[in-house]
Amino acid sequence: MNLANRLTILRVLMLPPFIFFMSFRLFWLALIIFVLASVTDWLDGFIARKYNMITDFGKFLDPLADKVLVSSALICLVGFVPAWTVAVIIAREFIVTGFRLAVVSKDNTAVIAADIWGKIKTAFTMVAVCVILVMLSLWIDKHIIDARWVALISAFLMYICTALTVFSGFTMIWKNRKLFGE
Repeated sequence: MNLANRLTILRVLMLPPFIFFMSFRLFWLALIIFVLASVTDWLDGFIARKYNMITDFGKFLDPLADKVLVSSALICLVGFVPAWTVAVIIAREFIVTGFRLAVVSKDNTAVIAADIWGKIKTAFTMVAVCVILVMLSLWIDKHIIDARWVALISAFLMYICTALTVFSGFTMIWKNRKLFGE
């Protein structure tokens, strides 16, 4: 197991403390864990490309780890963000993962890596989660920001995340439709 794959596994292992902190509304601590997990996403990809550590395991596990991290964060944020956006985003993740598994079941050598739109979607969603966590921290802990602004900005960010998520899912499936058809 190479360093890039270990970082991906580390990202998955950060989920329990993140969920624990979110459960108790310790948003600053949850933010720190989420930022560290998000940095491992960038770092594992950088290391894998720079040091030629790209593996089929990493191509599969990295996007899956991202999905689990982001889905967990969004589920924890329901009540602070529009629930329907979370449902759409998670549904897309299931559809894309199902598509990938269907392709692999037809051809064990086929691996569908994340494309640029998937990466943009993931990066934007991670940034949006961080912004929402900062706002929640400022609202809950310090009352520095008004709850209406938290709700408005959170909803706006989630609408953008949802649009990017749907678009990236559609483009990934459309681009790889021949693999599924075979």
